[in-house]
Amino acid sequence: MADGVIAGDWGGLYAAHGPWLRDWLRRRTRCPERAADLAQDTFCRVLERDAGALPLDPRPFLATVARRLLVDDIRGREVERAYLEACALHQAGTDLLTPERVAGAVRLLAAVQRILAGLPAMTREAFLLRRLDGLSHAEVAARLGVSDRTVKRHIAAAYAHCYAIAFPG
Repeated sequence: MADGVIAGDWGGLYAAHGPWLRDWLRRRTRCPERAADLAQDTFCRVLERDAGALPLDPRPFLATVARRLLVDDIRGREVERAYLEACALHQAGTDLLTPERVAGAVRLLAAVQRILAGLPAMTREAFLLRRLDGLSHAEVAARLGVSDRTVKRHIAAAYAHCYAIAFPG
């Protein structure tokens, strides 16, 4: 086929089904600008795929391509939204760092150190390996050279100690 015939056929396809596709996408996106962009992207994708072959039943074919592009667009917007939210949270967290909050955090850490200092060495070590390092009971047991049951007892004792200090009486 000559280039003019292909271009004419694709031009006819675009003229015949472009408005339908834009309306179809506008109903799904509720945004005429996005619908127009996605319709244009749909025809570009179809043309890039195979410039020589026109689909026999164009509307279902165009709808399938457009639906896939719409899904990709939604995913891209979700990633962008999550990134912007993460940036906002990061920036908001840095703005809230005040000298009072730093002093409060230092006091809290000092209190935690005092609580942990009141624990026996093995209990403290088991508790820190489990809570701070995130090791499983079996991993803590292997590291300390004790049984899994002993690790559970140490951790329970550490929690009981913390609870007794936090809620005296």
